[in-house]
Amino acid sequence: MTESLVATDAPQLLAALLLDEEEGREMLDVLRPEVVTQTRAAYDALYRAPQALPVAVLHGLAAVTADHQNSETLSRWHRAQGADAALAAEDRPADPALAALRDHVDALSLSPALLTAADQDALAAAGHDARTVVLVSQLVAFESHLLRLLDGLAALHGLTALAAPAPARAPHTRGRAVAHGGTTRTGLTRPAAYTREQLQWEPWLPVPAEDELTEEQRESFASKATTNSVYFRMLSLTPALTRARSALDNAIFLPRNGLPKAERELAAAVTSKVNDCIYCASVHARKSAALARDEQSVDTLLAASLERDEDWIAADLDPLSAGQSARWSALVDAAAALSRPRPALRPAHLEALRAEGLTDPEIADLLSAAAFFAWANRLMLSLGEPSLPSA
Repeated sequence: MTESLVATDAPQLLAALLLDEEEGREMLDVLRPEVVTQTRAAYDALYRAPQALPVAVLHGLAAVTADHQNSETLSRWHRAQGADAALAAEDRPADPALAALRDHVDALSLSPALLTAADQDALAAAGHDARTVVLVSQLVAFESHLLRLLDGLAALHGLTALAAPAPARAPHTRGRAVAHGGTTRTGLTRPAAYTREQLQWEPWLPVPAEDELTEEQRESFASKATTNSVYFRMLSLTPALTRARSALDNAIFLPRNGLPKAERELAAAVTSKVNDCIYCASVHARKSAALARDEQSVDTLLAASLERDEDWIAADLDPLSAGQSARWSALVDAAAALSRPRPALRPAHLEALRAEGLTDPEIADLLSAAAFFAWANRLMLSLGEPSLPSA
């Protein structure tokens, strides 16, 4: 751990991560090299390639995300890249199309589980097509990953992350409650509780058919799924970003060395509980239980009940680690703290992990897994919904 660094080095850390700047580059050494490479590739695909929205709008929406999620460093970064002032200001944009985008980003940044198919309809009514909607979800989800990767690195190096004042406006989803159970838009049964069983997922947007995919779109997710996957066909509407995301996913979760794979999958399940994503939790709880050969501990996590406020945020995440071993309690607490809508990873979380014998690269594996699922959950929750397997 680098004791001599101070809070003002956080922007240098971000520049090293995104631009490969020499100053601060050594602070990236705890990460797997491919995690750095693919995070940088995703940033370039999002902001340095032609998109359905102007680059100033993209940086403006990213600044909004950073403000909601408590990163002054990232908020300043995007403003310096030319963020649209109308989006970054407190007042609602006068342009209805921009106002609809910011309303959506406000909610997706803080309360992804509260979004519904009606919110996608509202974006369509404001003139935004499926490609734009997927792009905006990808942007908020990527920034949620980037912000947590930066926070995790800062904590590992003894830096204090610069906090951003929370916007005063309320997201339009405030006061809603998530309705687990019931039926999906197409009439299928939504799961009523967390489970390790396999679930289905259906999009709220029109998705390219398999025979409509371009070669670039097919290649964007070839390392993750076949063209039978409706989820990845939907993400292929942003192919360059999806290609980097697919490679990043594999870089975090496939290696055999480092933090045990069962515990990386545990971090994904914990993040999914914090964000209330039943689908993602089912996939990664199932993997964690199988790899650890410990169904009981994983089921205890899934059964934990969290009291949530009017933005569907849980103030008390302690129930997630209740009943776990000392090692898994430390893992769960750190992943959960990083996964809060306004991340709250503290030195005490790292001390608890080190007390269980984790090295800094192993801790970085844990934090990378949790950061990536800030991305994955926001896509799943904002673009569709889960259902029980059909007969």
